[in-house]
Amino acid sequence: MSEPKTLFDKLWERHIVRPETEEAPAIVYIDMHLIHEVTSPQAFQVLKDRGLTVRRPDRTFATLDHSTPTLPPGPDGALPYATEAAAEQVDTLVKNCAAQGITLFGLDDPRRGIVHVIGPELGLTQPGKTIVCGDSHTSTHGAFGAFAFGIGTTEVGHVLATQCLLLRKPKTMRITFEGALAPGVSAKDMALAAIARIGADAGQGKAIEFAGPAVRALSMEGRMTLCNMSIEAGARVGLVAPDETTLAYLRGRDYAPKDADWDAAAADWMSLPTDDGVAFDEEVAIDAASIAPMATFGTSPDAAAPVDGAAPADGGRADDAALAYMRIDRGQAFQEVEVNRVFIGSCTNSRLEDLRAAAQVLRGRKVSDNVIALVVPGSEAVRRDAEAEGLHQVFEAAGAEWRLPGCSMCIAMNGDKGEAGELVVSTSNRNFVGRQGAGVRTVLASPATAAAAAVAGRLVDPRPYLREA
Repeated sequence: MSEPKTLFDKLWERHIVRPETEEAPAIVYIDMHLIHEVTSPQAFQVLKDRGLTVRRPDRTFATLDHSTPTLPPGPDGALPYATEAAAEQVDTLVKNCAAQGITLFGLDDPRRGIVHVIGPELGLTQPGKTIVCGDSHTSTHGAFGAFAFGIGTTEVGHVLATQCLLLRKPKTMRITFEGALAPGVSAKDMALAAIARIGADAGQGKAIEFAGPAVRALSMEGRMTLCNMSIEAGARVGLVAPDETTLAYLRGRDYAPKDADWDAAAADWMSLPTDDGVAFDEEVAIDAASIAPMATFGTSPDAAAPVDGAAPADGGRADDAALAYMRIDRGQAFQEVEVNRVFIGSCTNSRLEDLRAAAQVLRGRKVSDNVIALVVPGSEAVRRDAEAEGLHQVFEAAGAEWRLPGCSMCIAMNGDKGEAGELVVSTSNRNFVGRQGAGVRTVLASPATAAAAAVAGRLVDPRPYLREA
């Protein structure tokens, strides 16, 4: 009998062009390269300077998301770019894709959206693939049982030129969520609870596989949220093994295999899950029933605690500087923390399921007079589906702004940002200093928790709002 293998072992072995040695990393083949307007211009310029072309344009897909405005064009038909540089980034990607024969989901394409949202919804993301993008949250695609990870600008150039990368094999960690989540608790809360438990660097360089009954019970949207946040524990890769939920999500999507090819692919994908009896380098077990809706209180995603409680009296994973920046005192009840803005969106929480959760809280209620709330769908498809359900009317009736798709306030590159000193409750993935604007304080939370904060004007537990909805 062959030695049992983890899901990651199987993915790694399938893509080795040259094995790793003590002297040199492995050469790993990349099945799909996703690019956007921010990290690709320099890489294309290097290719041009060296007289090279893109090796596999058929395995390269581009979208516009980071710098694109979420406001509609003005009376003159021009988009309200935040800066000339942002407009130039967009124009440069359009020209590079045309010159190299790369498929681009452009501004007028009904398939456009955030790169980590459209990959799955178009069926480009599939189990067993190696997937890279010049964006750290490429780990999102690991929800499908794909070896997906973010790369730097130099590596973007390497993949464009060679369709390969030099890599050392990561160690493995399995986080098992036993039991079931309580009502009103989401995948975002699972992710924040896990990161708070193990720390922001515990997964450094590792491939983390999420497993257990609570993970199996998640939708694909929830699994994407979980894997998206794995990078915030320092992981290189986040993974969930493919199962019937995965197949049901992918079946019939534009780029998914069809007919006999589907049957063959599905059979192969179902051979990927981790074998029984395999040993991981590290194991962590978490009782899913013990998780409550979470909120961060420091300047790193691991400084998180149940939102119905208080900041730890000892500061927890937030040091004095982080607490001072956030203006949250040791032992302070979260319900005392006033909110200025709410952002519901990003590659973490901008899918239809996320918007439904926010709408459930906001339906029939009003955003607090002291709060500005922004809801940004993750793609044109999400926007169409949300509007078909009337979710945009729920948001607008509550007093929130309904925008066009894009990364928006997650990274504040497109003009969507807070003002210095404001506290933003955000469904995004990072609460670093200045992430959502200079001097802006960020609290990470789930869509339901963010929506409840918009109504209350404070950090509150969303579960009473969900029960009353």
